[in-house]
Amino acid sequence: MAQPTPLMPHATASWLVDNTALSFSQIAEFCGLHILEVQAMADDLASSKYTGRDPVHSGELTHAEIERGQADANYSLKMQKAPVDVSRTKGPRYTPVSKRQDKPDGIAWIIRSHPEISDAQIGKLIGTTRNTINAIRDRSHWNIANIQPKDPVTLGLCSQRELDAAVAKAAKNIPVVEGEEVEVPVIDQRDDKEKLIEELRREREEAAKAASEAAQEAEAEAWLEARRAAEAGESTPGQG
Repeated sequence: MAQPTPLMPHATASWLVDNTALSFSQIAEFCGLHILEVQAMADDLASSKYTGRDPVHSGELTHAEIERGQADANYSLKMQKAPVDVSRTKGPRYTPVSKRQDKPDGIAWIIRSHPEISDAQIGKLIGTTRNTINAIRDRSHWNIANIQPKDPVTLGLCSQRELDAAVAKAAKNIPVVEGEEVEVPVIDQRDDKEKLIEELRREREEAAKAASEAAQEAEAEAWLEARRAAEAGESTPGQG
């Protein structure tokens, strides 16, 4: 049976990257993440920045366990104290305080990009109220001048899977008028990890291409310099 993951896996991984010498694979395995997600955190390429969470303070790890992992790169960290499951049956979706100011931007993006999604779905997806949604929809929100539609997945307000599920559910409820074709939103079935892998691969390819072009330019410049030097030598009378 697989051991439980930390209560806040991304924040825990961020802390382990910054404060230990554990390998990316060890951190990824302990936190239940993909190794490329951990690599992105270390390289500051992650789309969201996480405030580190100390797993030693929470009791999920001990200093001794971390030292064992640092001494042996093949060692798998053992969860010392599993986090307590907290279930919510009522009330809006919880959003960290640091991200609550981004909610209006996420709501505006959904209203603009997926008008088929109901207010109830938006409220559940973002963790907001119908009053806030209506205020943004009819542009009566107190801060409407500063609201910029932004993808809620990029903002960290929900996952891509949750958004895709909401779009798919809303698409099923679109009424079909006889003789009229209804455009059903195309849902990207790839999960977050696959998209991260693709993004990192594309960045590496672009970097390699840029390096190759720079090398070619340097080689051409060196060839021109050599040719100019040779021509200058031929035009200068010899001394004897």
